[in-house]
Amino acid sequence: MRNRTRMLVAGLFCLLFTFTLIPFQADAEAQVIELKFANYFPPPARHSKICEDFLADLEQRTEGKVKGQFFAGGSLLKAPAMYQGVTTGIADIGFSHVEYTPGRMPVTEAVGLPLGYPSGWVANQVSNDFYNKFKPKEWKDVEVLWMHTSTPNVLITKKPVRTLEDLKGMTIRAPGSIGDTIKALGATPAPTPVMEVYDAMSKGVVDGVNTPFETLKTFRFAEVAKFTTASWQVGNVYPFYVIMNKNSYKKLTPELKGIFDRLVGEYKERTALMWNLIDFEGMDFAAQQGVEFIDLTPEQVTRWKEAAKPVIENYIKKMAGSGYTEAEVRGWVKYLEERIAFWTAKQIELKIKSPTGPKEMKP
Repeated sequence: MRNRTRMLVAGLFCLLFTFTLIPFQADAEAQVIELKFANYFPPPARHSKICEDFLADLEQRTEGKVKGQFFAGGSLLKAPAMYQGVTTGIADIGFSHVEYTPGRMPVTEAVGLPLGYPSGWVANQVSNDFYNKFKPKEWKDVEVLWMHTSTPNVLITKKPVRTLEDLKGMTIRAPGSIGDTIKALGATPAPTPVMEVYDAMSKGVVDGVNTPFETLKTFRFAEVAKFTTASWQVGNVYPFYVIMNKNSYKKLTPELKGIFDRLVGEYKERTALMWNLIDFEGMDFAAQQGVEFIDLTPEQVTRWKEAAKPVIENYIKKMAGSGYTEAEVRGWVKYLEERIAFWTAKQIELKIKSPTGPKEMKP
């Protein structure tokens, strides 16, 4: 009888101990935060690789407390749906650019004006400065992790473009406000989605595209267009963003937020250097395909810059008529120009090379 009693007590103790452990096990499992990171670039692109690296570093530094799934190629969210998809929680983190939703981020669109960005590295630094300085309300529904931009747009065409006159009668893929610059230069802009441009050029639907050198390889435009014109002096940049759902960010403990925020700071610079690098890769690929590289003469640079000025003025007038003062908007443009000058000098000082910009920046 005593033995049975002892066995019953021991059994109850083991059962009690097991149930006591369950909450601790559940708590341990609950500590793992899963994040979904959406991007529209194809998986092999460096833009996608840097997102994968970010998630891998995040998991490693948080010792597995934060893990991520990466969705490339628009598999979770297409580029135009990225901002809305992050705010509603379809993705926790999203990577896209503002020209896919024209008018949705009107203040940030100022970054993309044809202000003469000499390189992607400079434009990346300026875009973050601009956001940090003005904190546009258009981003209030998300946690902005970092801003970045493409390298300056250049013309990638089927026919050579050496002068303004050469652009007349041409249809160039250029969405949103980027198209305003193309129109000012004398061509017809087309808002063709970037994933459709290769076929559109091969079939003659468009004569070219106004994008950075990197797309010669990333989207293999060098296979269907045999000329590039390095028109960076009037080349808009595409303002990109990496944003996070506010509730997803709040889930991070203070300790994890510290790790997360430090990593964001590192990837802000890594992204700037990534953009600079991929332009070289695009040019190398294009050279292998026999693409001809054209530089504008000093005379043409002057003419092209003069032709593009109305784009800046029209933006100022538009924004001044939508709740901002003209002085305020001109202040944004002035600030951008000042930061371009500052970071251009800094890039030359640091000896960071880029395929566009003044000769001091070239290899």
